[in-house]
Amino acid sequence: MVENVRPMTPERKKRFREVIEKRQPGLTVVLENVHDPHNIAAVLRTSDSVGIYRIYILYTNGQEIPRKLKLGKRASAGARRWVDVLAFSDAEACFHQVRTHCDTVYGTHLTEQACELYDMDLTGRVALVFGNEHQGISEQVLDLCDGNFHIPQAGMSRSLNISVACAVTLYEAFRQRQKAGLYTDQSRLTSHQRQSLHLEYERRHREKISNRTLKRMDQ
Repeated sequence: MVENVRPMTPERKKRFREVIEKRQPGLTVVLENVHDPHNIAAVLRTSDSVGIYRIYILYTNGQEIPRKLKLGKRASAGARRWVDVLAFSDAEACFHQVRTHCDTVYGTHLTEQACELYDMDLTGRVALVFGNEHQGISEQVLDLCDGNFHIPQAGMSRSLNISVACAVTLYEAFRQRQKAGLYTDQSRLTSHQRQSLHLEYERRHREKISNRTLKRMDQ
């Protein structure tokens, strides 16, 4: 049992309320076969910064789902605490879950039919799928998407690092949604959802403080 755990300060509770008010349940990210922990950590940080609190990781290449993502101390101590990661090995099961929160799913895939990022409407309930840098999105997942988009570029290289591509896309979504008042008008979450999320964030905060205390006691 850990004693003398610091209580939740009013400032911390206020911060939780402010963040929760701007959470976007209708915006999420799906990463397919992205294994680099640094890329996943970067996507988590960007997701948290634009109000996403739930992302999906899909492994369709036979890799076993890790019981715990090892993203490094900074990631696990930062955005990983505030963004839930749901892992799947079955694409259809993953998309079924995604579509309980999102009406449209777009994949990043360069084809003649792909629309340009800046021509998309990202103010609705939308999920954005990113594949790894080598194979991209699998054919199976592409078939499950409603459409494809690409990020315009003017250089010789026609691809961006997965975490960079995700950041560019999410901040375009942030720009559009902010302009539409989705961060300043009525919360996207119900009263019950806000209360539940607040209690969960308080629990995770206490857990963080307890872990710090245990580490100090072990030193």
